[in-house]
Amino acid sequence: MIEDLHPEAVPPVLEPLLRGVSRATTDELSGHRLAPPPDATHRAAVLMLFAERGAGLEVLLIERAATLRNHAGQVAFPGGMIDPGDSGPVGAALREAEEETGLEPAGVVPLALLPELFIPPSGFVVTPVLAHWARPSPVRAVDHAETAQVLRVRVADLAEPANRITTLHPSGHRGPAFLVAGVLVWGFTGGLLSALLDRGGWTRPWAEDRVLELGAAWAAARSSTATRTDSGQEAAGT
Repeated sequence: MIEDLHPEAVPPVLEPLLRGVSRATTDELSGHRLAPPPDATHRAAVLMLFAERGAGLEVLLIERAATLRNHAGQVAFPGGMIDPGDSGPVGAALREAEEETGLEPAGVVPLALLPELFIPPSGFVVTPVLAHWARPSPVRAVDHAETAQVLRVRVADLAEPANRITTLHPSGHRGPAFLVAGVLVWGFTGGLLSALLDRGGWTRPWAEDRVLELGAAWAAARSSTATRTDSGQEAAGT
């Protein structure tokens, strides 16, 4: 909802990204390039939360529990279904992020809503909410039945060409992915992060022809030790 957004409060480091996403189209943000069906009933929101870290930025991600029904074991932005009691996508994204990571919503400044994106495998129509983590709070996996771990990943690590690959799904679909923090970030989240790097002016030339099947990509992520970042438990001091 418009009244939930405060683009005037954007910090200088996020100004290029905010300008960039204001011009973004669905095709640029979604690897599936499919418009949401007009009769879609499963609507959700995700929180793309950026915080300053030294001279750079970090973004908040979660690894979903392996036992979940949808997108089990995948790395994602915090978020979930928009409930009737939510004010809209912003309210849903903040509520879900608090439930999943324990963050304090009062420290989050929502900046913009991106176009609705359709995820065919689950049938969800997702609204990404771009936000600034003005006052970061400790985060952790609140419920391990839903969240395996919480990650605060440096944007510089995402932009590092050595950490970027293209994944090949058994269906034949290819998409950008990242090997960071000992995990594989692919699918919807990988594509959206790649688009954010482009829109923020942070992308560095990388080998898009470095293609790995999903199993090999996960093995490469787990074996990597060069780019591990803070997990939510470490950020919380536990």
